[in-house]
Amino acid sequence: MRPFFVLLISSFISLITFGQDHSKSILKFLDQHQSRFDSMAYTIWKWAEPGFLEEKTTSLMQDELKKEGFSIQTQIANIPTAFIASYGTGKPIIGILAEMDALPGLSQEPSAERKAIVEGGYGHACGHNLFGAGSIAAVIALKKWMEENHINGTIRLYGTPAEEGAGGGKTYLVRAGVFKDVDAVLHWHPGDHNSASPSSTLAYKVAMFRFKGLAAHAAAAPDKGRSALDGVEAMNYMMNMMREHVPQETRIHYVIKKGGVTSNIVPDFAEVEYTIRTPTLNGLKNIWNRLTNVAEAAALGTGTTVAHEVMTGLYNTLPNETLAKMMQKNLDLVGGIKYTEFETLFADMIRKTVSSTDLPPVASAAQVEPYALNGLTSASTDVGDVSWVVPTAGLSTATWVPGVPAHSWQAVACDGMSIGFKGMQVAAKTIALTGKDIFLKPDVLKTATDELNKARGVDFKYESLAGDRKAPLDYRKQ
Repeated sequence: MRPFFVLLISSFISLITFGQDHSKSILKFLDQHQSRFDSMAYTIWKWAEPGFLEEKTTSLMQDELKKEGFSIQTQIANIPTAFIASYGTGKPIIGILAEMDALPGLSQEPSAERKAIVEGGYGHACGHNLFGAGSIAAVIALKKWMEENHINGTIRLYGTPAEEGAGGGKTYLVRAGVFKDVDAVLHWHPGDHNSASPSSTLAYKVAMFRFKGLAAHAAAAPDKGRSALDGVEAMNYMMNMMREHVPQETRIHYVIKKGGVTSNIVPDFAEVEYTIRTPTLNGLKNIWNRLTNVAEAAALGTGTTVAHEVMTGLYNTLPNETLAKMMQKNLDLVGGIKYTEFETLFADMIRKTVSSTDLPPVASAAQVEPYALNGLTSASTDVGDVSWVVPTAGLSTATWVPGVPAHSWQAVACDGMSIGFKGMQVAAKTIALTGKDIFLKPDVLKTATDELNKARGVDFKYESLAGDRKAPLDYRKQ
């Protein structure tokens, strides 16, 4: 028996060494090429292109991947900036997501004080410059490892535009079926902490409600008019009362886009944009029906008419613990980020501009949060749609100084300098290592798929919440 146990122990040690060597080669590549991917992230940060209009960004991404031997498919789902970059053949097929769009009104220098580069211009306040470049770094590192070790399978980088606002770019890709043969999807997102714990997001729907009335002189003949703006305001009033009678996690946002031409003319046209967010698809459908009923009631009560147009809709995210635990193991291995003296000074200065008085310590950027079932976050993402059709796992890394919120000028500042780039490197390493683990242990995919099927139900059939709407390729004209 003794030779058997010696052989068993020897084989076990060999397996451990094998796994460590594989991880080391991936980490070494990413460390050696960090400046290359930092430069890409900074270039995309400077361009800060709007959703569906990321023309320079998508070209740069595609060029980098072509140079590395990836085949490129463009015009995915008839969206000019969407693309798929592929390497390898056969199964398993692992997809890695890469976002690219910026946000309006948040142009900002990489400074700890508010300084717009272009007044009113776009800025990467959600870190999609890092998301895109970091995912490309991961997929290139994974491809190099596959080549060196003769690994069978396929990796795909999905260049996904217009995640923000009424974009929902991935919903159109899912609807077009481009994930139907994928075995697992990995992604990440910038944040102010390091975590791979699985959590869900809020299902989401955006619509424009347009009221029509009758114009008349507001002083000489108000009885002849019917105010479309009254219709909008009546709708808003009723929706504000409804807030008391929805699940507490629900979010209802609106903004009046048009309210009339001048105050002495009864407005004959007004429109309001509504966003509904709530934890479940069924809950979203219920609140949506109540919203449309309120709109009709507002029109009836003000003598106007109303019509609505759905702008986009997103599924809540289905967490996948099977893949999340693999990702957590690799995030623990990679670790958080450590600030230089300059970065610590920058962090201290920018935190003074954040209104919250309950900020996490700066040192938390160097820590990895322990694995936990985080339940629900109050954000929404079109990654949710992907997670309902293929097992999906993601992480967040500290690209922003702890305490800095998303969609802020402070986030833009961090995304354009070394603090953001260091967080991006943590994400690239973690995703590449997780992809490596899946290729070495493909049996995990059956467990992940079984978990997905159980979570979504046996009768599930994907139907986009955007309906048959075409992607708004220039939503600025809407």
